[in-house]
Formats: sequence, C-alpha cells, structure tokens
Amino acid sequence: MAEPDTPTMSSFSPSFFMGGFECSTHRRNDGKRLDLIASTRHDLLAEQDYEALAAHGILGARDGARWHLIERVPGQYDWSPVLPLIRAAKKAGVRVAWDVCHYGHPDHVSPMEDGFAEALARFAAAFARLLLEEEGEPPILCPVNEISFWSWAAGDVAYFNPGRRHWGAELKARLVAASIAAGRAAREAVPGTRLIAVDPIIKVFPETPDDAEFAEEHDEAQWHAWEGLLGRWQPELGGTPDGFDLMGVNYYWNNQFVREGDRGYTVRLGDPRHRPLRELLAEAHARIQRPIIMAETSIEGTPRAPWLRYVCDEVRAAMRAGVPIGGICLYPVVSHLGWDDDRYCPNGLFEMHPNRGRRPVDPALARELARQVALFDAFRRGEAVPEEPDSGPAFVTAWNHSETVRLSAGAEEQRVSHEATAGEHGA
Repeated sequence: MAEPDTPTMSSFSPSFFMGGFECSTHRRNDGKRLDLIASTRHDLLAEQDYEALAAHGILGARDGARWHLIERVPGQYDWSPVLPLIRAAKKAGVRVAWDVCHYGHPDHVSPMEDGFAEALARFAAAFARLLLEEEGEPPILCPVNEISFWSWAAGDVAYFNPGRRHWGAELKARLVAASIAAGRAAREAVPGTRLIAVDPIIKVFPETPDDAEFAEEHDEAQWHAWEGLLGRWQPELGGTPDGFDLMGVNYYWNNQFVREGDRGYTVRLGDPRHRPLRELLAEAHARIQRPIIMAETSIEGTPRAPWLRYVCDEVRAAMRAGVPIGGICLYPVVSHLGWDDDRYCPNGLFEMHPNRGRRPVDPALARELARQVALFDAFRRGEAVPEEPDSGPAFVTAWNHSETVRLSAGAEEQRVSHEATAGEHGA
C-alpha cells in the first residue's frame, strides 16, 4: 500500500513516553453515566497531574473533552469542563492529543440516529478553534476513540451506550462516518490539525479447527475502522488516503484470546500459542502503513514494572525491524475506579488518592520507567541496546505471584470491564 502524499508525523509528543488520563464518559447498560475524569479528580487536580508527568520526563499526554458536559444544550458549548485541563497541560509544557468523543456523548444525540455525525463535526470544529486559541498551534485530535471496541461493546453485547446486540457492523460504519466528518471539520476549521486513530491490536485463536473461520473473521475485523477512515473499507463512508496521520495501537495483557461467541479466554504470555508483540506491531504497520504510537498499555498490581519492561523490549525489537514507532503511552497513568463496580484498579504510575495533595507514585514502575527512558534515549541515538530475553519470563513470574490481579478461570471468562475486555475489540 502506498503512503499518502501528505506528510505524516511519527509522534505528537516531545518525549518518547506519554501518559494517558482515563476519560471515558459513556452510559452503562443500567443507565448510569460514568465520568472517569471526575471520579479520579483529574478535573480538580489537573495542575498537579501535569506537573507530575513533567517531573518524570513525560511531556506528551492523552486526555479528553467531556462532550456531554460541554454541550448540554444543542449547539451551545460551555468550555469550562475542559479549559482547566488545557491550561494545566500548557503550563507544565505537556503536549496533549485530545479525545473528542471517548464513548460518551450528550443525551440529545446518539450514533443510532441521524444527525450524530453532523453534531460531532460541529463540536470537533469548535473544539479545534478553542485549542488553537489556548495552545497557540493546531491541535492533535482523536475524533472517536476505539471505534472497533465501541462497536463490539455497545453494538454486539450491549455493554454500554447505545446498548444494542447484533448491531456491531452497523455501529462501526456509523462511527467511522462520524469520525471522518469530525476530522474533516476540525481540519477545515484549523488547517494543520493532526488526527490520531486509536484502536486495539489483537490476535484471535480458534478453539477447534471448526472455529478457524470465525476466529479469522474476528481477527480481520480489527482493521476495519482504520481502513474505513482511509477509504479502503466501505469507501462509501467517505474515507480518504489522508484520513488520519498517526496510528494509535492499544495493547494489554489480554489482547490475545480464544473467542467463543460473546465470550472467550485469554491466551497469556507464556502460552505456546501466544505471538510476540513485535510481530503484531509489524503486522499493524504492514497493513495500515502509518507511523505508530502505543496509545494504551498497562496492567494491574505488582506486574506493572515487568509488563512495561516486556512491552519496551518488544517495541525496540519492532523498531529494529523497521516499524516506525514514535512512543509509548502509559494508559492510564493514574489508577482509577472500575467501570462496573467502582473497584480500585491499581494500574497507573500514580495512585488515585492524593496524599498531602500529591498522588503517590508506584515506586517499581517509576524505577522501570526511568530505566526505559534511558534505554530508549540511547537506542534512538543509535547506540547498541541489547534485547532482554528474560523480559517475558520475568513478567510471567510477576503475574503468577501477584495477588492483586490473580483471577479465577471462571471470573476471567465472565468479567466484562475495560481491562478485561480491552482485547476483545475486533468484532
């Protein structure tokens, strides 16, 4: 596949490592609206949060505009929910890629109904103009976060809004069209706006030879949203070869799995079927032909540092093989409350609850992050940085000894939360 004529970026961040603030705002299937920016108090602690990123050498971030709060009345925008975040990031010297629609939307619009794409486009254009005014340069936007996951979670298994089943393909097409419209409107409003398209990379395995075709179809579906934005999948949606600049890939411990209808089980690192992350990254670049950032990666509990070590080693291996990877985003960078039951999810560099006005740091992850910053600095200078062949086994050992994240087989199969379904985005 040919590269587009327009120039692309390898990253939006001044630093190789970035931090992502969980900003989901969807309604669960019981009707409750989530707001992770509020529940983590990122809205109140934005200055401290961005100062903390910068103190760890992290000068790039992902954050979000809470559309449902900003446009309570159709066509009227109250920017007060997002202005403190914009200004805190700028004060700290952190460059942000902003999610325009992170699952949530105002109650007066819905992707099930006509007019959603137009409403999102108007909002994206207005937000782009605001960011130009506040940041002093064209913004970096992700118009619709995780189209494929949203389509599965909300269109196939009714996990959150719009709460449909067996409607994932239609929802995916609608979200692709809305993202195209929003990106185009933002670029027209502020020339030079750059777009990121974020979705998970996955690997789906059949349980039996009879399941091979189903698994292959599910695996193939992970590419549809990216290819739709570029006009390669369902070109009637309006995608174009310059549909986005940067490919954001999300990868968690459970992004490789055996699929069994609406359920499945994780194929973990150490399983002989498990494919190295470097191969998935190479496949993603070969398929989509865009520079990549790892837009999300994390795990809960004590394996946090070994997981980062494993991911970084795999990323360097992919880069040695010629895959253009511009950075790794620790996502979430602040631990948060679970979507389903408000349980504490200890998966960030920073713990959620402040202590004397500051969020505590996970010391092991902080040490590993500092080590990896130095390794990537040397690697990007062209110095020899050897692979660490024990990084995978080290993670497996940490995982097996972690009481925090140990799940019974039954719980793992039934659990439907952001962490445990992160790999199940492809349908």
